[in-house]
Amino acid sequence: MARTKEFDPDAALQSALELFWRRGYEATSMADLVDHLGIGRASIYATFGNKHELYLKAMDRYTETRDQLLLAELSQPGPALPAVRAMVRRIAAEAASPQGRMNGCFVTNTAAELAPHDPAAARRVEISWEHVETPLHSALVRAQAQGELPGDRDPRALARMLLVLLQGVRVVGKASNDPARVRDAVEQALTLLD
Repeated sequence: MARTKEFDPDAALQSALELFWRRGYEATSMADLVDHLGIGRASIYATFGNKHELYLKAMDRYTETRDQLLLAELSQPGPALPAVRAMVRRIAAEAASPQGRMNGCFVTNTAAELAPHDPAAARRVEISWEHVETPLHSALVRAQAQGELPGDRDPRALARMLLVLLQGVRVVGKASNDPARVRDAVEQALTLLD
């Protein structure tokens, strides 16, 4: 007779996500995961696979949650530019917050730590960036159609600029003690939408 799991796999995945997010992939050992999740190594392997597979599942969980929030923010009816500005400012504020300084962004962290040499992580980073760029592009196209964004602006190029800005904001927010550095850069970039 098969034994039933004595832990909640969903809660364990969330706990693993939090540990990887705080410490990174390389700095998190299987022993750390066993201690943090409070479950045995064999149970981790049986439920999630190896450490790399668990990391990728944690990243999928993170992006699923974050991407849904971003899509909801940018797809609301009405004027589009205020939604774009609010989303960019929200991410900048998160990046400069104490929690943002401690953890950063899971995707940005993965892009820096693993993407250069890990094809599976690189694919997930690219997908996440597409999930940011695509709704930004759609919102900016809508803004242009509604007369909020000048007709001579390129919505795709602006969406890409904002994506790159947000990734930089997350890196600088994590490393800098000066929240004005992030805030000033964001406000300057947002003038390109006027």
